[in-house]
Amino acid sequence: MNISLKKTIKLLALLILFVTITGCTTKPVFSNADQSLSNQHQGTAPKTETINETLPAKVTNIPSNPAVEYEPAWPDRAVKSSRGHLVNSCVPDELRDQATTLTTSDGVYLSALVLGSGNKGVLLAHEQGYSICSFLDMGTELADNGYLVIIPEYRNHGASQKIELNEHIELDAEVALNELKRMGAKRVFLAGASCGGTTAIVAGVRQELPIEGLIILSSPAQCSNLDAIPSVKKIKAPSLFVFSPGDYGGSIEKHVRQLYQESGATDKELIVDESGYHGTDMYHRGQDGNVLKTRLIDFVKKEFK
Repeated sequence: MNISLKKTIKLLALLILFVTITGCTTKPVFSNADQSLSNQHQGTAPKTETINETLPAKVTNIPSNPAVEYEPAWPDRAVKSSRGHLVNSCVPDELRDQATTLTTSDGVYLSALVLGSGNKGVLLAHEQGYSICSFLDMGTELADNGYLVIIPEYRNHGASQKIELNEHIELDAEVALNELKRMGAKRVFLAGASCGGTTAIVAGVRQELPIEGLIILSSPAQCSNLDAIPSVKKIKAPSLFVFSPGDYGGSIEKHVRQLYQESGATDKELIVDESGYHGTDMYHRGQDGNVLKTRLIDFVKKEFK
């Protein structure tokens, strides 16, 4: 082997070593507890949460709630913002000062993000076992399009409070909707994944602001102590229901179809996503995920003007 060839091989080896050391990978985030979707979905395997890179939303509306000291559900994921609020470490540094602390009607402390500003409020409610960042990419895009967005992190999740029993999760959606109203929202749009969607329906009809639309991703009709059927009948606003065949052995399809059929909306659509994923993973991990996410955001912008 001549000297020139040896030098070339050596340079290639150094280049490969440099790329290996400096290259970045995205690690999946796992929940620290096995959360069931509903009373009929027990013993499911822990989920893997895929978090897409997110461009920071404009910081225009800093929440004013005081910071509170409490034990977070996932202490290894909880950090403090410069204002002293606990927030999930998955939230980019640029957005951590948008974190606030909410107190539910049963006395539980929640970490939440408030993005954007204005009087058009949007609730994005993540699924059980996942985190505040499940909807972060969608939330920042909506905030940049003129919406006041709140993403609560549910009890026993992430930087929200650790409590003994994971009950009354509808109160987490309720306090988030109350915060939107306190910050100036005059109308609301409800969106949620899995049990987050169930809570959005139940809490949404309890509050006083007009509902402008509903997005449901893989949500069971019944979750824990909640039954969303009586509530979804009362929602007349345009509604979008999305599921993937085979999700939870096909039981999620039955639930979402039931919500769709019982919906009080005349303008409603049922979307079958072929990815095989559940909740926000349909657009985070599905082959055509970006198409689905764009469709969801366009639906909000079309129906909520």
